[in-house]
Amino acid sequence: MTTLTIDPAYGWVLLAATSTFFLNSYHSINTGNYRKKAKVNYPAMFAPAERTDEDAHRFNCAQRAHVNYIENQPSAVAALLLAGIRFPITSAVMGAAWTVSRYMYMVGYSQGAEGGKGRYKGISFWLFQFGLASLAVYNGVAMILGW
Repeated sequence: MTTLTIDPAYGWVLLAATSTFFLNSYHSINTGNYRKKAKVNYPAMFAPAERTDEDAHRFNCAQRAHVNYIENQPSAVAALLLAGIRFPITSAVMGAAWTVSRYMYMVGYSQGAEGGKGRYKGISFWLFQFGLASLAVYNGVAMILGW
């Protein structure tokens, strides 16, 4: 049996994970502001395809950025929490960088650039998410092999 001792630096991991919850709330506010400006009533998730005005387009971009965020956040947070067991500082930095990248992704995408290309400003989140997942895998293998 393995005994798990949590390094006090794991607190940074918890703070990085918590930052994702606040960013999710900010996504909701951001999307709500674009929804109001575009005059898209609930429960519609997106503006109708026949709406080609800029307000509708920006709302759709902001909404898609939020949906993409909630598609990726659970995996990123789980990987952060698992990777942080052995690598708390590295994981916390990567988790914080993931959150900053996701913020940049949201802002860029919400600007409504052609084809949603503004999201590329924060596309580096994939590097941090993959890095965290890789560290989590390493931790599992290390525990099994007794490293």
